[in-house]
Amino acid sequence: MQSSQASDPARFPETGQVLPARTLRQETLLVLALSLGASAVSALISFVGSLTASGALADQAARLNTSRAPDRPWLDLAWQVFGIATALVPVALVAHLLTRESRWHLSGRQGQGGGLRSIGFDRTRPGFDLGRGAVLAAAIGGSGLALYLAAVQAGFNLTVVPESLPHVWWRIPVLIASAVQNAVVEEVIVVGYLLRRLGQLDFSPWAALAVSSVLRGSYHLYQGIGGLLGNMAMGVVFVLLYRRWGRVGPLVVAHALIDIVAFAGYALFAGKVDWLPTP
Repeated sequence: MQSSQASDPARFPETGQVLPARTLRQETLLVLALSLGASAVSALISFVGSLTASGALADQAARLNTSRAPDRPWLDLAWQVFGIATALVPVALVAHLLTRESRWHLSGRQGQGGGLRSIGFDRTRPGFDLGRGAVLAAAIGGSGLALYLAAVQAGFNLTVVPESLPHVWWRIPVLIASAVQNAVVEEVIVVGYLLRRLGQLDFSPWAALAVSSVLRGSYHLYQGIGGLLGNMAMGVVFVLLYRRWGRVGPLVVAHALIDIVAFAGYALFAGKVDWLPTP
């Protein structure tokens, strides 16, 4: 008799087509290879480069939201919009895969799909998402900033430069769009989609939590040890809250608000306050 573990097939009831667990694993690995898994490898290579470079980590900079054409603002804007849009393509792929899942019979695993609604990324509860997200952002944002400052002071982290865009009219709108893009990509893929697939592949809840939080920390390793540990801790909190609320929406709101404050705050206050590290 065939086991009911991760090797069990999923089926399309209309055609009887079998979708084995092996295919689900391959799908998950491909989604990660096109998105945050690739970012994790890139962050590791970057961190090794920082460790082997001359000078302390705190004397080096991790730069985000940089200019692609500093002396050509319209061309620079085109590159910024292109980068934000293409970064969202893996989310569109996940939406497609979760919509297709609604046609599957998963042989007793986690239930039927329904696109991004199945992970709570929709407009059905805007007040809940905005309210819980704002409270979470206030709690996580303050502690995250304190951890970052301590890590830089201790020499475990690079100095993070959240933005170095030219002072043009689209600077703040692009930073806000970049923050929202980061939030959507990370929370939809590393929380909603990944936890759903790991559950369907019979990972225990604690194993799935570990995979999600370690992945989140790993693609922030380019910032240093503080970025790794701080984001792993954030990943644990976000997974637990996702399981409690059953929605990715509040996590996207919280993440977006945290990044908007970090990006726009750096643009407004870098060099003007003594406590904010700059290169």
